[in-house]
Amino acid sequence: MITIIDGKKTSEEIKSEIATRVKEIVDAGGKKPHLAAVLVGNDGASQTYVGAKVKACDQVGFDSTLVRLEETISEEELLTVVEDINQNPAIDGLIVQLPLPKHISVEKVTNKIKPEKDVDGFTPANVGRMTLGWPAYVAATPYGIVELLKRYQIETSGKHCVVIGRSHIVGSPMSILMARNEYPGNCTVTLTHSRTKNLPEIAKTADILIVALGKPEFVTADMVKEGAVVIDVGIHRVDDSSKKSGFRLIGDVKFDEVSQKASAITPVPGGVGPMTIASLLFNTLLAAEGKVYGN
Repeated sequence: MITIIDGKKTSEEIKSEIATRVKEIVDAGGKKPHLAAVLVGNDGASQTYVGAKVKACDQVGFDSTLVRLEETISEEELLTVVEDINQNPAIDGLIVQLPLPKHISVEKVTNKIKPEKDVDGFTPANVGRMTLGWPAYVAATPYGIVELLKRYQIETSGKHCVVIGRSHIVGSPMSILMARNEYPGNCTVTLTHSRTKNLPEIAKTADILIVALGKPEFVTADMVKEGAVVIDVGIHRVDDSSKKSGFRLIGDVKFDEVSQKASAITPVPGGVGPMTIASLLFNTLLAAEGKVYGN
């Protein structure tokens, strides 16, 4: 019997837990957690993502601030905006929505965010702390995957985990988290990518397969071991005239095929995606409570 790992349901549970905690804080005379989001330009997808984050803040009882900036803003001006939020004691968490316009250095902007407010977990300080196993804000997608494995009580100790994709946002941090000496973790991890030779053969040795390559339906049934746990991080829009919207969403895994062999699998949509915002909210709550860096 296959287990469908329901990220939508789990994310709602996490948001409900966060809302309960916020109520306790406010009832005790504390302040609401406050997340600020900086959006540069008019990228449609970015506007959708930020809108969803602001809506989720409202859902759990957070305060939120959305700073909209023109695409023509200079790098120096954006860095000043980030620094102003860094210095604002009322704001607990800060995210700068990517991608940024080409004339602005993502590296400089990320580095400017105060680590204590970096609820996206992208600054070198938080990546370094996570790598060392210290308290840190873990990037939202990897944290969401870890939380799904935990809440579905998927055994990880001693298992072979194959990660396909080496991005700094998902693949690389996942490989570190799955190898650490705690639960979920204690896996033997193989990190693979587009240049890996014999990738299908390696994937087939995985007890836990985490796919974050960014290629639609790349993983097929012949690449998956019978009974493997499969986590699909990809999301792609493909034309589908049978749908009212004119499109449907698919992942990096060929779900119909692979679900016949897996013991547990995340669907697309409704798997890893919804966990990302829930994780961001959780990090913001940690920031407000001083749980990572102290007050």
